[in-house]
Amino acid sequence: MGMVDTSGPRGHERKKGRHKKKRRIGVKIDNTPMVDIAFLLLTFFMLTTTMNKPATMEINLPPSNDVSVEVPMSNLMTIRVKEDGTIYWNIGVEDPQKIEFKDFGKFLVQKNQENPKLITLLKIDRKGKYSLMVDLMDELNLANVTRFSISPLQENDKKILAKLS
Repeated sequence: MGMVDTSGPRGHERKKGRHKKKRRIGVKIDNTPMVDIAFLLLTFFMLTTTMNKPATMEINLPPSNDVSVEVPMSNLMTIRVKEDGTIYWNIGVEDPQKIEFKDFGKFLVQKNQENPKLITLLKIDRKGKYSLMVDLMDELNLANVTRFSISPLQENDKKILAKLS
């Protein structure tokens, strides 16, 4: 609250015969209500804000480029994603088959239950949408697929997919 200081002159008294200066009235502003409001707002925002942990995914990279890992073709499932978002899958040297994104999660769970040693290779066209890659990785994560790799779609993969269309 504001307060007006109406006490007498400060310092030394005025001498007679001289011109009296107008006395300036001092104003004091009480900051207590402002501090109360500030702490009330601070408390409100602290209690109503949700604290989210950043969503991250751990990626294990090979120690060097010289390392090659031999995987039996029966344990390798290749998922190819074209530029337009069409998804094809195959295991080993089979012909790729088309699958819809809505069925992809159930499909992953089924294939990984059939073969627990299955490694998934996700090949995505560089011109494709980034959000589709993130959605596919989310589906892999939801299906508890921990053994997968990501690679760009090569020219020979594009030729294989062109034969199917």
